[in-house]
Amino acid sequence: MSSDPAAGVSGLPPAIVAHALGKRYRMGRTTGAFRYRSIREDIAGLHRHFGSRRRAEKAAEETLWALRDISFEVAPGETVGLIGRNGAGKSTLLKVLSRITPPTEGRIEFRGRVGALLEIGTGFHPELTGRENVMLSGAVLGMSKAEIGRKFDDIVEFAGIPKFLDTPVKRYSSGMLVRLGFSVAAHLEPEILLVDEVLAVGDADFQKKCLGRMDELGASGRTVVFVSHSMPSIVRLCSRAILLDHGRVVEDGPAHRVVGRYLESGLGTTVQREWSSVEEGPGDDIVRLVAVRAVTAEGPVPSRDIDIRCPIGIEVEYLNRSTNPDLRPVVLLRFINHENVCLFESLDFNNPDWWGTPRRPGSVKATCWVPGNFFAEGPISVSVFVITTNPTVWRAIEHDAVAFDIVDRSEGDGVRGDLTGDLMGVVRPMLAWTIEVGD
Repeated sequence: MSSDPAAGVSGLPPAIVAHALGKRYRMGRTTGAFRYRSIREDIAGLHRHFGSRRRAEKAAEETLWALRDISFEVAPGETVGLIGRNGAGKSTLLKVLSRITPPTEGRIEFRGRVGALLEIGTGFHPELTGRENVMLSGAVLGMSKAEIGRKFDDIVEFAGIPKFLDTPVKRYSSGMLVRLGFSVAAHLEPEILLVDEVLAVGDADFQKKCLGRMDELGASGRTVVFVSHSMPSIVRLCSRAILLDHGRVVEDGPAHRVVGRYLESGLGTTVQREWSSVEEGPGDDIVRLVAVRAVTAEGPVPSRDIDIRCPIGIEVEYLNRSTNPDLRPVVLLRFINHENVCLFESLDFNNPDWWGTPRRPGSVKATCWVPGNFFAEGPISVSVFVITTNPTVWRAIEHDAVAFDIVDRSEGDGVRGDLTGDLMGVVRPMLAWTIEVGD
């Protein structure tokens, strides 16, 4: 981690201090503070309480540390980007910083009023109108009615939803919620603004407005912590970046340097991921991932740039250790674009012959083929899950296992044809057309 003290800006104390933060989740447990219980559940609870030591050890194994030993400081007026693969802990860290969820260990200190835009509609009451939620959000931030009134017109104009201002927000689309949520968070003048990458839901013009507004906030001395998968946005907006992986800080320093390490280290874009030993691969005592590769009909993809016309295969190699032929591992792939939008999921039981085949121990190599002229151009990442069913158990998980860039070379025989302008959409299929011309 960088050793530069955050207090070095104008000699002021840091706006944010995070010391040894950790967040642990217990898998499969109900985390709510209260729920009704049956007599059967109470008896089962007694049985668990007086169970064996092995049962306690098993419960301990079912915990997940989403964050561990996170320490950093942010100076007043500094804009810091949080980057890392899906599942690295970025959004969890923002939730801990915004006090939506408490840390399991460590502490946080703030100097200044905190505003946050994390998940869509966070902090909004669904039964209240847009107007009422603006007033409520300002009151939560500690602002007077007069202060909110002075900013109200700017908030509405920026959000672009004047016709729906007196409509309950439960009837808003996700894009409308994002526009209003960001506008409230950015205009009610918190000294510290925490922003997750929910802006991908908005349209391109609104995203540009948001990035411009964040630029203004940083220039005006506000402290901003920003999560994004867009490396150009991180480099443009942030003087500093923090790279997370598996819930820990990998690097903390100048944004251009940290982004460079992310892209070059395999934590960002890679067309192949292999584990040096079976035990190092994600999984459990039933299934272990061995490798995940982007391939073509000729073999492994030579670089991360893939022609839009080329069919792409995602090859998942795993070890099945089960001797039970009815315990059937299933591979699920999740395809995600650069705006963190899930394009689709696919499972290997789409192959009916394989679905009906009894399983046996050994190596399995499953490949999902995506036709050419399907993806829109731009970065694509693929997350891999191996599951067993009846009951459903998630055996192996690797977020952003491989990633690549789809390139449309505009050579006349692709979907774009000879056009050079942008084509909208998250997919770009080559569809059949029929055309009839009248006399």
